[in-house]
Amino acid sequence: MESQLTEGSITKKLLKFAFPLMIGNLLQQCYNVADTLIVGKFLGSDALAAVGSSYTLMTFLTSILLGLCMGSGAFFSIEFGKKSLERLKNSFFLSFVLIGMVTILINIAVFAGINWIIQILQVPQEITGLMKQYLLWIFTGIFATFLYNYFANLLRAVGNSVVPLVFLAISAILNVILDLLCVLVLKWGVAGAAIATVFSQYVSGIGICIYYFVKFPKLRIQRRHICWNSSILKEISKLSFLTCIQQSIMNFGILMVQGLVNSFGTVVMAAFAAAVKIDSFAYMPVQDFGNAFSTYIAQNYGAGKEDRIKKGMKSAGISAFLFCIAVSLLVCIFARPLMGIFVDMERTDIISVGVGYLRIEASFYFGIGLLFLFYGFYRAINKPGMSVVLTVISLGTRVILAYVLSSVPAIGVTGIWAAVPIGWILADLAGAGYYIRCRKHLLINKKSIETYQ
Repeated sequence: MESQLTEGSITKKLLKFAFPLMIGNLLQQCYNVADTLIVGKFLGSDALAAVGSSYTLMTFLTSILLGLCMGSGAFFSIEFGKKSLERLKNSFFLSFVLIGMVTILINIAVFAGINWIIQILQVPQEITGLMKQYLLWIFTGIFATFLYNYFANLLRAVGNSVVPLVFLAISAILNVILDLLCVLVLKWGVAGAAIATVFSQYVSGIGICIYYFVKFPKLRIQRRHICWNSSILKEISKLSFLTCIQQSIMNFGILMVQGLVNSFGTVVMAAFAAAVKIDSFAYMPVQDFGNAFSTYIAQNYGAGKEDRIKKGMKSAGISAFLFCIAVSLLVCIFARPLMGIFVDMERTDIISVGVGYLRIEASFYFGIGLLFLFYGFYRAINKPGMSVVLTVISLGTRVILAYVLSSVPAIGVTGIWAAVPIGWILADLAGAGYYIRCRKHLLINKKSIETYQ
């Protein structure tokens, strides 16, 4: 089922479309969170530190694929808004081949350079073996990550956010069951946690691929769509690679911070590993709301509906702000028991560090919420370069300040945590400033005007 976001109630349609994305991405986080929870509780702090550090690396590398899929999804939404089905189907083929090739290259690079990667991350010697074992298994599932995210973004681009949610729900539940089986029953250690995740990822990836071909005949490509089109490929490449760069810069900055965190020892590593999962769960819904907002803007941009875009911006801004305030209060109040979900409460040293991180970050969730809206907005109006600029501002500030502040003995690791919201706020100011300065020209889609004339 497809859904036009260019007609009807703005707030109602936006929230209805966004809700499955929010639930779906929360379920997706369950992949690594299940690993972290079970590993932390039953395999000890060293295993938790290894899996937590692996998560940061895994997020960085898979963000390349996510960025490419999201960029392609923005192009799909614009073409769907223009009701240009022939170009849309041709773009399915071209983007699938393009991103599939990148996926294969990433897999080869990871397996060939695994020892070098671990060395760069400054991983303590006592957990090097565990981290390498986990990573070698987890990256056998990178093609499944590509399959799921490609077809999920394809379906979301045409207004269907429910089907991706269904496959994620099945996969997330399966992952938890297999985690318990592989770690507690079969005693496979961190490798067992990785195997459970990979198997579950292939279930969702292959499943959604089959569903698309069986249930969406109107969107199925035919022989005439399997051809080279330099014009379409150029537009897809622009959106996909700039979105990829944005996602990669964002996660590369986090990866650099992970190396700094590792230098503070296994207690801080374990606390960071657990706190980041809580942090991700807390603001993940507003990130997905930003992605839903991007699809809404892209469809209306393709249809040339400038007034509807402006109304959608106002509605999305209010909704995101209210959500972030509510979540901020909950995380600040319940930071300690939330850490206790992942770490034995007797480990007060780890709990204390994690609580400090969560209360600093949670106080400024409105900053990241607004930033996700800016990312989605600029991607949707075919200005992905601006999303890259905002990411550079946010992450550049974070990395520089993290290293500077943490080097001051009186501040220490708290400086790493404080650098994050400062980066968010500076990027928000830049995004708002650019929109105010250029708003007369940003929302006009000349190609859609030409299409309808």
